[in-house]
Amino acid sequence: MKAGKSGGAGDGARQHEFVRVRGAREHNLKNVDVDIPRDALVVFTGVSGSGKSSLAFGTLYAEAQRRYLESVAPYARRLFHQMGIPDVDEVDGIPPAVALQQQRGTPTTRSSVGSVTTLSNLLRMLYSRAGDYPPGQPIIYAEAFSPNTPEGACPECHGHGRIYTVTEQSMVPDPSLTIRERAVAAWPQAWGGQNQRDILVTLGYDVDRPWRELPQDVRDWILFTDEQPVVPVYPGYTPEETQKALKRKEEPNYMGTFSSARRHVLHTFANTQSASMRRRVMQYMLSTDCPACGGKRLNPASLSVTFAGMDITELGRLPLARLAALVHPYVEGTAGGSADADHPEKALVARRIAQDLAARLEVLLDLGLGYLSIERSTPTLSPGELQRLRLATQVRSNLFGVVYVLDEPSAGLHPADTEALLRALDGLLAAGNSLFVVEHEMDVVRHADWIVDVGPAAGEGGGRVLYSGPPAGLADVEESQTRRHLFGETRPPARTPREPKGWLALESVTRNNLHELDVRFPLGVFTSVSGVSGSGKSSLVSQVLVELVAAHLGHEIPTSADDEDDADHPSSVPVGGRIAGGMEGIRRLVQVDQKAIGRTPRSNLATYTGLFDHVRRLFAATPDAKKRRYDAGRFSFNVAKGRCETCEGEGFVMVELLFLPSVYAPCPTCHGARYNAQTLEIRLRGRNIAEVLGMTVDAAYEFFAGEDAVRRALHVLREVGLGYLRLGQPATELSGGEAQRIKLATELQRTQRGHSLYVLDEPTTGLHPSDVEKLVAQLHGLVDAGNTVVVVEHDMHVIAGSDWVIDVGPGAGEQGGRVVAAGPPAVVAAAAESRTASYLARELP
Repeated sequence: MKAGKSGGAGDGARQHEFVRVRGAREHNLKNVDVDIPRDALVVFTGVSGSGKSSLAFGTLYAEAQRRYLESVAPYARRLFHQMGIPDVDEVDGIPPAVALQQQRGTPTTRSSVGSVTTLSNLLRMLYSRAGDYPPGQPIIYAEAFSPNTPEGACPECHGHGRIYTVTEQSMVPDPSLTIRERAVAAWPQAWGGQNQRDILVTLGYDVDRPWRELPQDVRDWILFTDEQPVVPVYPGYTPEETQKALKRKEEPNYMGTFSSARRHVLHTFANTQSASMRRRVMQYMLSTDCPACGGKRLNPASLSVTFAGMDITELGRLPLARLAALVHPYVEGTAGGSADADHPEKALVARRIAQDLAARLEVLLDLGLGYLSIERSTPTLSPGELQRLRLATQVRSNLFGVVYVLDEPSAGLHPADTEALLRALDGLLAAGNSLFVVEHEMDVVRHADWIVDVGPAAGEGGGRVLYSGPPAGLADVEESQTRRHLFGETRPPARTPREPKGWLALESVTRNNLHELDVRFPLGVFTSVSGVSGSGKSSLVSQVLVELVAAHLGHEIPTSADDEDDADHPSSVPVGGRIAGGMEGIRRLVQVDQKAIGRTPRSNLATYTGLFDHVRRLFAATPDAKKRRYDAGRFSFNVAKGRCETCEGEGFVMVELLFLPSVYAPCPTCHGARYNAQTLEIRLRGRNIAEVLGMTVDAAYEFFAGEDAVRRALHVLREVGLGYLRLGQPATELSGGEAQRIKLATELQRTQRGHSLYVLDEPTTGLHPSDVEKLVAQLHGLVDAGNTVVVVEHDMHVIAGSDWVIDVGPGAGEQGGRVVAAGPPAVVAAAAESRTASYLARELP
């Protein structure tokens, strides 16, 4: 299928002005031919799953990267994260490319805003060369101002800023219990803890006496000893039987090694690769600021150097907006006392470094990131914030003739911040670069010089270029789903907001930039919480509201398997605030976040939703399966009897190449099917289990006609806009927005009993406006069933369709943290102080 209507790049066009793509077949692209202009802002549009990312990233960026890496030494190539070779006949005129994608940073607290933007390097140089040293102290080199280096790290906490300890009270929370009753809660659960208790029986300790009645020296040895005696163990024996067995030297069941509770906790915390195990042991640990550095992570010598009266850690904790104001006098050369009479060159150095620092900060402030600090750790940032940090770095790079490929740069942005983003993009364009942007936000699409609309539908129903040309020309393309949203044909119908059935009142909320805030959430309605990026919306809703309600209901706050950063902090931030009333209307809390549904390719859409259980049972019920006595477990790629043994159900094998990157190739035995040949011989309506996993949700919905249990799950997935995903699509390939909608679909399958509180953080991220309409219809359905829905949202279309709006602001960081306006959308749209009001008013009927 060739490209649809085109607004340019005819045969007479100069070839070097366009990137020419011929025969693109990556993923669902259908032999696409398209010409895309250089030196322009080109926006790729289309519904979720239509193929626009396959064209922009999978084809154009992948080909640009492949050509660049061909010029790099083979040994050096393995240091790059390489994309696959695109399935395309020809790409001409593609310049070098830089990709700025939606992805989280490395899950470590040592990665920060300063390291991503290189601001940390400038600060260290500033302190090293222009800092105020104590009398007689020699100069300290820049690397000694980093807590990540041996020269700079505090010798006590090794640059972490915190020390971790255990006490008897932390490891034995209930001293009225006996050891047999698991008084030592810090020991492992199940066999690991039982093993330690059996060893204590062998050693002659009384495991049936309340902990508090044991002598102090006994308690200290059990909890804190570094000794690791190896003794015979007789599981199931009473203490008396164990002592008799020892006397007659009976052959033990095994030899066990004792490990004190402290040793187990600290060893597990330091060495385990499992976030859940680390999270379990850290509840028995106490975390405090390091007494040597006061939590500042640096050694005393580095902390003794000051600039503007502050050490480097204090400066790094300032919001970027305040830091910019602080360095301004040094840029102008008007900072009092900055010149040293004996070393006038210090003032010159300070001015030059401050000028570079101020220029980089200016870009970050323009992008609406002035509320962040240099010390803010990368894993706590949203994908949108991280992408804007990378964008700011590129704006300052002064590259020329490069194609920047961006993945939804407006994700997580308030419309006011989107305007700043567009100014930054215009700056890159003016510097002589090209911009290829995958985007759903119509304000960004309207700003484009050229649109490539891919569709018309998702998955197999997409993969065609419907239009390529200036934005105005899209109005004539009837097939395009983007058209009606771009040209304002979808204003919401007038509706009367629902009346609240009660109020959930929070008082004295304190968290991040929220201070002693009182706020009321209406019950039984659809509430949107709005505000500029960094205003405090997520702190209020996704943190405090969720934690307070969960604690009141006795729920454990759900954590994601990939939430590694949280697992590095034994002490959590205390919840500041309380519930003043309204909990009688809430019986259940459901938080639907954007964290991954799994961390390995073995977790996928079908397994997470429970859909795969029904599918496997259908295969097990076929005549051929019954004849061979195959049960449902046979059709799991995680079980030895059914999976391919060569790849152990992975579907691919890793080929190690000595001086080149490791290559993942389809398994030579199952060719990517993941199952062994015998399992694949079983067919359901002509398809084997691997072919069913390869179906999209839309295709599977047709295939399983008549199977109500399967179709119910598939129907909900389609209704939240996920019809284009494959049933077996690995969790590692899903975006945060897709993972969130899969969780929502799983929840929507449950029988609705009402009185549940649903909390969602930006559920429309990554969704085309037509898919947003489907998602919002499902959320309103939850409210109609007697539930309460609270969403943090930037999409004005969604906010306009809400029953109640709580606008947090007015600005970001220190300029935010207040409820600026609250009420039905029409009331908030008229609020003078609200930065949301003017944008919301445009969307109201």
